[in-house]
Amino acid sequence: MKIALTRLSTKDLATLTQRIINTSDSGTYGVITNHPLLIELKTTYADYDDVYTKETFSGRGTDVANSDRDRDISFRNFKNFLNGYRKMVLMPNYQFAEDIFEIFKTYSLNLDKLSYSSQTAQMKKLIEELETPENIQKLNALLLLPSFYEMKSKHEAFEQIFSEQASANANLRTMKTASAIRRDLEKILTSFINLITAMKDVLDWKLLHADINELAKAAKNSTLNKPENNIQQFKKNSPPL
Repeated sequence: MKIALTRLSTKDLATLTQRIINTSDSGTYGVITNHPLLIELKTTYADYDDVYTKETFSGRGTDVANSDRDRDISFRNFKNFLNGYRKMVLMPNYQFAEDIFEIFKTYSLNLDKLSYSSQTAQMKKLIEELETPENIQKLNALLLLPSFYEMKSKHEAFEQIFSEQASANANLRTMKTASAIRRDLEKILTSFINLITAMKDVLDWKLLHADINELAKAAKNSTLNKPENNIQQFKKNSPPL
């Protein structure tokens, strides 16, 4: 029983391993039941199955971007209202709007154009200053407390999603790579196949060997029948022009 495991695609290797495990672990073959090599194969395959289709990153980038856009919109709406209100000197409490707008200027009127980290740092300080009792009173007089709390809520939501993304990305990066686990799987699967091949003439192993051999043949055929391999074979057998 010979098969070049390195030539199998990621998916085909997973399929072959799963079929071999299912066959060996079916209870039909007592000689392999609870065999240490089978147990190790199942453990290694479980690791491989966890990571061979995993993404490099968490996939939450879109969620982060959407949340950042929401807090940007909330910030701009708040800022633009203050900018307009402070210019209407005949309106009651217009000076409060001017005072609050100056605070916005302190932490940048272009917060929404900054990087995630810079915007977060500046907005955190902006929110902290707006939350002082004096400024809360001014916002209340301007009927702007709902706008303030909306901006704060959007900012906190962004921070939560961003933190979750960072944590997920860190976890992915610390996982053993699929290529490293594939090498481990190929090694243990080769040992498992070699064991069954070595025992093929022993009575209780013959049927197991025959079944596993058929699985290996199917895996090899799946590789040979791939379109790219057929093209290469055609080129190899075609006479030169």
